[in-house]
Amino acid sequence: MNMDPIKQLQTFLADARRIAFLGGAGLSTESGIPDFRSSDGIFKAIREYGYPPETLLSHSFFTAETETFFDYYKKYLLYPDAQPNAAHRALARLEQAGKLSAVITQNIDGLHQAAGSRRVFELHGSVHRNYCMKCGKFHDLDFVRESQGIPRCTCGGIVKPDVVLYEEGLDETTLTSSIRSIRQADMLIVGGTSLQVYPAAGLVDYYEGNRLVLINLDRTRQDGAAALAIHEKIGEVLSLAWPED
Repeated sequence: MNMDPIKQLQTFLADARRIAFLGGAGLSTESGIPDFRSSDGIFKAIREYGYPPETLLSHSFFTAETETFFDYYKKYLLYPDAQPNAAHRALARLEQAGKLSAVITQNIDGLHQAAGSRRVFELHGSVHRNYCMKCGKFHDLDFVRESQGIPRCTCGGIVKPDVVLYEEGLDETTLTSSIRSIRQADMLIVGGTSLQVYPAAGLVDYYEGNRLVLINLDRTRQDGAAALAIHEKIGEVLSLAWPED
């Protein structure tokens, strides 16, 4: 890996006092969780269910074909054995050092919290939170995983994962807090995302500083506007730029 971009990133990190991080699925692929938008995942869904993931994970499909929804959801979206990787751990260290003010993630796996990050805004919710649609009772991930067919509460109600499905809007409080964190940041790191999924991709536009750093294997639409763009694995980049003591 070319070390010049790493040295530049180290300089940015040393000078920064209020970093915001915006991350996507590419962050979790290094923990063994497949990128949802990969062609392999889409083809598997079409071949097995006859529908693309965008249909299977829509609100209308959840309502009309609840059992099929949960069959796909439990098979392809739950990875209980996944562990935080080098990127998650580096971000947690940055927060502990007083550098990082917020992690804003499109992921639903809870790995940032597992790594030790405390201020995490989950734009698309979390598989670790599940609520009865009838009585509101909370149920954990294991309850959903171990359920047969449609998970049901003791009251008989359907237990719905607290994840944002297609056709559903983002939580307004989470979105507002994310925008505020980006606006107040003196450095914004965007990692593991192609910046193609809205409204999350549009959050970059709220950044008003001059230290936009993009870390992604492929180019993004914001590369030209970035102070630094690095096309390497994010875990390797962040662990080199902010190593363990």
